Amino acid sequence: MIEGGRIRLKTWQQAAVAVGSAVGALLDPRRADLIAALGETTGKPAFERVLQRMKSCPEGRSVLLERPRVLSAKVGHAWDLPANTFGAAYARFMGSRNFSPDDRPPVRFMDTDELAYVAMRAREVHDFWHTLFDLPTNLIGETALKVIEFEQMQLPMCLLSVVGGTARFSEKQRKLFYQHYFSWAVRAGMRCTDLMCVYYERHFHEDLEDVRRKLQIIPAPIVP
Repeated sequence: MIEGGRIRLKTWQQAAVAVGSAVGALLDPRRADLIAALGETTGKPAFERVLQRMKSCPEGRSVLLERPRVLSAKVGHAWDLPANTFGAAYARFMGSRNFSPDDRPPVRFMDTDELAYVAMRAREVHDFWHTLFDLPTNLIGETALKVIEFEQMQLPMCLLSVVGGTARFSEKQRKLFYQHYFSWAVRAGMRCTDLMCVYYERHFHEDLEDVRRKLQIIPAPIVP
C-alpha cells in the first residue's frame, strides 16, 4: 500500500526487493534507484539508531524539526558565497561535475515519516561529505566514502557497496585503495563527529578548513 509516495512491504517483499536490488546494483552500479532501494530495505535498524542519535543531539534535533532539503531551490545561494567557504567548495564540487542536488531518488520503503526523512537526509548529504573529505567521484573515491558511511551509520548497503566496488577494481586500483585509502577511511569515519547530526546548511558561510576542524574531519590523503 502506498502512503505519500512510500510503499509498505511485508517482510518477504522487503527481502525480495533487497535481493533484486543487490543483484541489479552489482550488474549496473550506475543505477542509483537500485542502490537506494537496497539501502532502505536492509537499513531500517541502522536508520532507527541514527534517528535516536539525532534526537539526542541539539543540532540533530534542529535538523529533524526543520527538515532541510538539499535541493537547488534551497542551496543555490552556495554558488554566491566567498571562495574559501564550505558552501562555495560544495558549489565547485557540484558545478565541476555538472551534478544537480535534485537528482536523488525519493525514499519509498521506510515505515514512518521520520525514518523516511533520515534516509533522505543520508542520501542528500552524500555530496557534502565528498566535499568535506575531498574525495573524487571515481570508483576509488566512492568506495572510500562508503567505508566512511559504514563507520558512521552501519548501513549494510555501505558494506555491500565496498565489497562490490573493490570487486570491480583493476589490480592497480586495488593496490592504490588498500595502500592509501582504506585505512584512512576507517580512521576518518571513526574519528569525526556524528555527521548525521550536522546541520550543514548553517555552516555554508564558514571557512572550509574551520568546518573540517570543527567536525574533526581528516581529508583524503594526497596520493603521489
